[in-house]
Amino acid sequence: MKTLKVGIASYKEMKARTLAIAKGKHKVSKNEPKVWFISAESFAKVLSNKNRALLDLIIESHPESITDLAEKAGRKKSNLSRTLKTMENYGLIELKKSDGKIIPKVLYRNVLLEMPIGMA
Repeated sequence: MKTLKVGIASYKEMKARTLAIAKGKHKVSKNEPKVWFISAESFAKVLSNKNRALLDLIIESHPESITDLAEKAGRKKSNLSRTLKTMENYGLIELKKSDGKIIPKVLYRNVLLEMPIGMA
């Protein structure tokens, strides 16, 4: 099973990390998070119970398009598209274009959260 490792860091910390990487002062190891959230709240919002149920539905039903998924999920296509785009931005899913359709695919089966305690 593929696992996505995510981390929590402030905008300031993420900016400093990115600059250190760009300047060659920090080399990213394979054990570091691949995706970063600015807060536990933003992580919880993207991976809410409703959104995790949507990921499960994609895995189980293999929708042929976003329209197909909207019907199966009982959600409006426009709202669903926004949710899927957010999930794609965080690397949770891929929206693959094929024959004029956009097909959602879940890329990971697990998410591992790395979060410091006592953030300043």
